[in-house]
Amino acid sequence: MSSPDILVVGGGMAGFSIATGLASHARVLVIEQEDQPGYHASGRSVAFWEETYGGPGVQPLTSASGPMLAHPNPDFSERSFLGYRTAIHIGRTGEEALAEALLEDFRTSGVRFERIGREDLEKALPGVRPEWTVGVAEPSCSDIDAAGLLAAYRRAARRGGVEERLSTRLESARREGPGWHVETSAGPLTCGLIVNAAGAWADGVARRCGVAPLGIAPLRRTVVQLRCPDAPFHVPLVAALDGSFYFKSEGTGRLWLSPHDETPDSPRDVAPEELDVAMAIDRFEQVVDWPIAAVEHRWAGLRSFAPDRLPVYGADPEVAGFFWFAGQGGFGIQTAPAAALIGAARVLGAPLPDAVRHIDTAAYAPDRFKR
Repeated sequence: MSSPDILVVGGGMAGFSIATGLASHARVLVIEQEDQPGYHASGRSVAFWEETYGGPGVQPLTSASGPMLAHPNPDFSERSFLGYRTAIHIGRTGEEALAEALLEDFRTSGVRFERIGREDLEKALPGVRPEWTVGVAEPSCSDIDAAGLLAAYRRAARRGGVEERLSTRLESARREGPGWHVETSAGPLTCGLIVNAAGAWADGVARRCGVAPLGIAPLRRTVVQLRCPDAPFHVPLVAALDGSFYFKSEGTGRLWLSPHDETPDSPRDVAPEELDVAMAIDRFEQVVDWPIAAVEHRWAGLRSFAPDRLPVYGADPEVAGFFWFAGQGGFGIQTAPAAALIGAARVLGAPLPDAVRHIDTAAYAPDRFKR
């Protein structure tokens, strides 16, 4: 396809989800610079659905996505993408104010919480160290089959007629009349609209199209897989109230752990730094007394945030034919269904679907940075 109506730049969760929503309305081409889709952020997520993750501004997107992930349309998937997990937010003695702040932030959201104390923490985390006495349970937290979700969007996009080109980088683009002339590493093409779903590369894609960047910054996140034979079979998502770590079980005697780091980086194929791995392990050992038998794997990914840490969905306010669908931080997978509905509706100039009609999408419009 050398002249699609819509060119989607980025073949991760963002790109394929919005392409799926646009497929029945236009000729859509997705290009991805890597040789496989979802190679960066989409393929390196710890992958959970937690309504409070990302803060109050993101929660409506996550909550709206929950039913669509749990009970997808049978034409999209015959099985749920969510699995049992639960979450607890924990703090040390003296950090009660952090628990209260969490509850207050989501007081009117409808998210269900339970305050828990030391006895409940010991049941959930046998071996938790004595200073950890403050807890808030978030029972709705679930795991997400991120790979399955991306594969489902890719299949749905293909069924809808979306074409894809892997190992294809957008080199430059310029406006020509009502559309764009685009140079890619695989050759030139023309299109009417560019959808920038390039994740950590979003600002760079904008610049190559002559569009002013929005300040979407890539931040490095580290994850470590530990083997801990003394860990319980099921460990909920355990997140520090002060934001300094999270971990959860991943199979018998294994845990995925992150120091919740957000180190500014450049758009690239990132690798974990030894200091971040050591920091993660040190923080984990301050929480529980489970001996670590081995560090089995370690990896890092880039999460990209707009300056206000909210996603960006909408037409560029200054350059016609350029649409932002980026800045989805670490919550892009858990918000994918709602985000795709909003993005596709905004591209098409259509009313928001019922599932997301209650969401104030002005909060995510790119023109908020120009006001």
